[in-house]
Amino acid sequence: MRSFVRLGLLATTFLAAPAFAEDPATPAAVAADAQETTSVGTGAADRRGEILVTARRRAESSQDVPLAISVIGGEHIDATGSFNVGRLQQLTPTLQYYSSNPRNTAVNIRGLGSPFGLTNDGIEQGVGIYIDDVYNARVASATFDFLDVAQIEVLRGPQGTLYGKNTTAGAINITTNQPTFDFEGKAEVSVGNYNFKQAKAAISGPLTDNLAARIAVSSTSRRGTIYNVTSNEWQNSQDNLGLRGQLLWKPTDTLEVTFAGDYSAQDPNCCATVYVRTGTTQRAANRQYAALAAAAGYTAASTNPFDRVTDLDTNLRAKNKIGGASARIKWDVAGGTLTSITAWRFWDWDPSNDRDYTGLSVVKLSQNPSQQDQYTQELRYNYSNSKIDFVLGGFGFYQRIDTQGTEQQGEDASRWSINPGNVPAGSSGCGSTAAQKLACDPSVLDGLTAKNVQYLKNTSLALFGQLAYHITPEWTVQPGVRLNYDKKEGYYQRRVFDGDGTELVLNSTNTYTARQAAQLAIYAPQEISPEFSDWNFSYDFNTSYKITPDILVYATYAKSFKSGGINQNGVPTDANYRAITSAETVKPESVHHYEVGIKTQFWDRKATLNVSIFRTDIANYQANVNNSQYGVLRGYLANAEAVRSQGVEWDFSVRPSERFNAYVNGAYTDAKYRKFTDAPCPPELSGGTTVSGTQTAGAAGVAGSLSPANCDVSGQRLPGVSKWSFSWGGEYNVPAKILGKEGKVYLGYDGSYRSNFSSNPSPSAYTWIDGYDLHNFRLGFRSEGGFDVYGWVRNAFDRHYFEQLYVASGNTGLIAGSVGDSRTWGFTIKSSF
Repeated sequence: MRSFVRLGLLATTFLAAPAFAEDPATPAAVAADAQETTSVGTGAADRRGEILVTARRRAESSQDVPLAISVIGGEHIDATGSFNVGRLQQLTPTLQYYSSNPRNTAVNIRGLGSPFGLTNDGIEQGVGIYIDDVYNARVASATFDFLDVAQIEVLRGPQGTLYGKNTTAGAINITTNQPTFDFEGKAEVSVGNYNFKQAKAAISGPLTDNLAARIAVSSTSRRGTIYNVTSNEWQNSQDNLGLRGQLLWKPTDTLEVTFAGDYSAQDPNCCATVYVRTGTTQRAANRQYAALAAAAGYTAASTNPFDRVTDLDTNLRAKNKIGGASARIKWDVAGGTLTSITAWRFWDWDPSNDRDYTGLSVVKLSQNPSQQDQYTQELRYNYSNSKIDFVLGGFGFYQRIDTQGTEQQGEDASRWSINPGNVPAGSSGCGSTAAQKLACDPSVLDGLTAKNVQYLKNTSLALFGQLAYHITPEWTVQPGVRLNYDKKEGYYQRRVFDGDGTELVLNSTNTYTARQAAQLAIYAPQEISPEFSDWNFSYDFNTSYKITPDILVYATYAKSFKSGGINQNGVPTDANYRAITSAETVKPESVHHYEVGIKTQFWDRKATLNVSIFRTDIANYQANVNNSQYGVLRGYLANAEAVRSQGVEWDFSVRPSERFNAYVNGAYTDAKYRKFTDAPCPPELSGGTTVSGTQTAGAAGVAGSLSPANCDVSGQRLPGVSKWSFSWGGEYNVPAKILGKEGKVYLGYDGSYRSNFSSNPSPSAYTWIDGYDLHNFRLGFRSEGGFDVYGWVRNAFDRHYFEQLYVASGNTGLIAGSVGDSRTWGFTIKSSF
């Protein structure tokens, strides 16, 4: 019903009179110009002329913007199959994307941004995602198909002055194609292996002399890539639908009014993991994965993850709906431009996961459906003359998220999760002691259910301004400031019921039967109401100098922040199963950023080389961590004392003629915990009895040894960060005439490489992912009249690689993973008019 009401509101407002519009020097103008300046079938960096961007909230050449920015044209996005942010990372080396499902998605730049691991609604992302100037608070939007995109700008480094709302690592600025007063349209159909089918269409044109409309639709489906022998079905499929409609009203030369509405839905059979490996922890030998599996008579469907076979016994689901409406007005007044952007967004999430990563019924249910509504209002004034350019503005944001969760243990949970102590030989884990009887009694944990209810109210207000003062035509200084207020109010309640439906409650004497204690060790009741509020002042200073018309050097210092957070998935408990209230909130991140760069064009502007060197220091870095408690299955937030990311990036492109273009982009990123002394320990240093007093922790990976309470991971690499990453490619074409049509036959290639990276917040010997390279090819014919047909192959050499690895809860040593796509191939036919 809720989604129906939202869709009704979206449709009603879309058909109503136009409201507000957007500065045509932002998405509308750039969309039109990008069509002309971005070479068809190539990256936006491979240009015929200038590429206009809106990184500073005004249209200007990307080579004149004194910051590190990657620009990818819509045609290149389509040609390379980069239909969402996840695929985009193959074209932009310092962009990292990780997703175990749409909600649990992280998008990072230079190793910074979202905490790595399961998503916690009480924390902000550090990479802002903007679609036609509208901020998308939930990173789940990154998992949807790009729809009618003109170009994408990836802004690297803090963007807090103009973009604000927690863009400490950067921003992704997506521009869609806008309504036109000339009739035009395009359609595209693709088919491929794994029953891949994709269709896209868009049409635009005038309704009256001053009213234009544009409608776009996209549909993607694909069979799953992992076979589940338990359910006898393919999993990790794709099933995406996207719709977007826009109206543009231009009553005068000084006033433009635009309204947009969109709706996207995903309903895949997702998201399955596979067995990867086991590693020895400090648990007792009979509590390690191998012994537990043997006692249960269980064998994984395959121990080779690239067999792409699993046996998960939970019905998987990852239904995801997102959409909204935006209203914009742009008015040229008082020598400048006044822009208002009003938007409402919604997001509905309906999952079902298998959190034990096995075919056993240990965790029978794990599902936390949630619903979000967000409202944003931005008002800004732009002014430019020969001496100064400035932007002044204000921003308001309100978000409400409601979540209703259910987690339930299964019939195998008792044997798997209850420690029976020393077990007589040949007893298969059963004996005469009380603990052994509990472990062998399925009814102790079977049906044990945690019902979670939570909500988050998130309010943010900001005033901002940026001034570019041209001391000389070549030398510009640019200060910027932003004043921000954030307030978060949360609530989390977990009620626990045994298999008979009797509620477990904590008592004042902290005395429980052995059966109750075993149950409370899995799920303990909890009720917290965390709150956070704070003012923050951020600022930056940039200076740039044009040595020649084609050489720009710049330097930047930025003092930025990311808002404090609250733990919305529950917090760790003490020895009496009580919530540790000190873990309810996390401090804001404090960011100091330094960067120098050079932007050059040479060889009669046929070649472009941009280089940047950066260092970002963060105090109170917000990390998403896990510990060995079963009652904290979803992890929680904590502050690492200090983090540093530094490195060098370069972007090179060349177009010697209309027949050939090529690009090579690369990055070296050194991102580390400078200081994190009380981090959760990796699995090889967990699971044993916690040391106390003068005891010394045992060696890593030795069963039955003592475990440290916390670990010092200072100096170790941040999760998800490759030291080296590259992307490269090119396209060559020759004139041809096919079936009477004049055009070009072309061969395109795009490659990427990233070195190894850690897949656990506290680096573990068991969760390093080896580096890998991917290679994509396309061969086709493009006519002068807008017809394009080509065949494509992605991951052409069928590289085996992991996207992410997961440590199973309880420190049994089990490591599961998500595998990357194998070789895919297909054909695409496109036509535009």
